[in-house]
This record gives sequence, structure tokens and C-alpha cells, in this order.
Amino acid sequence: MYKRDYRDVWGGGALVAIGGLAAVIAFQTLNMGTLTRMGPGMFPAAVGIILAALGVLILIPALFREGERIGRDKRSFVTIIGSMLVFAFLVRPFGLVPAIVGMTFLASRADSKLSWLATIVVAVCLSVGAIVVFRLGLGLPFSAFNWPW
Repeated sequence: MYKRDYRDVWGGGALVAIGGLAAVIAFQTLNMGTLTRMGPGMFPAAVGIILAALGVLILIPALFREGERIGRDKRSFVTIIGSMLVFAFLVRPFGLVPAIVGMTFLASRADSKLSWLATIVVAVCLSVGAIVVFRLGLGLPFSAFNWPW
């Protein structure tokens, strides 16, 4: 048992760093506009500030409470990184749905608590959600299925 909850210290610190960096980049490179006529930098800057503020709300209490040791799980790390690579390599040649299914099945193996049925449900929900949001809602030119043979 440590005197500080280092899990939340690191997590909150990461949120502060990522949110702060996003806000700084948005302020420096994008036009903010005004509140009545927002520019393209207003939303990323606001999200960055909110993310950094949430990180501070996680970080500060963690400095004053005890926590357990942080464990390193190489299997989970490799599996999650691999699932992102599977998505990146499958989305163009096979389409959005097979890439999401492949990514979901590989990522679900990072934690052995998720059953195969739950993995299938998650994959179907993510696929339907991605089609609704990206193809129907935003009109992006992703093909749902693109079989190369």
C-alpha cells in the first residue's frame, strides 16, 4: 500500500497533459472566433480545457489517499495496440464492419472476463453505431463491406 493513489495520479496527470496540449495547440493554430460565431478552434480548445480540468479533479484527491501498487500487464498492452493495428490494416481493404469486428475480438482478449457472446454483442453494436454515425450521420465515404476478392 502506497501513501498516494498512483493509479489516479498518473491517470489524472495524463488527462491534464493531453487536455492541456490539445488546448494549447488549438489556441495557437486555429481561429477561435467569438461565442456567437465560433471558429474551428473553439470546440477542440473547449474539450482540451474540460479534459484538463477533469484530470485535475482526479489528480488532486489522489495525492491525499492511499492506493495499491500499479501492476503491469504486458498481455493487455500488446493486445490493445494490436487491435488498433488490426483496425488500421483492415479498414481500407475489407471495409468498416470487418475492421471493427476484428478490432473488437482482439481487444476483448485483453481481459478474459468478457465472454464470446458479449464480444459478439459489442462488435455488432459498434459496427451498427459506426455505420449510423459515420456513413449516415456524417456522410463519410467509408464502405461497410469491401471484399477484395
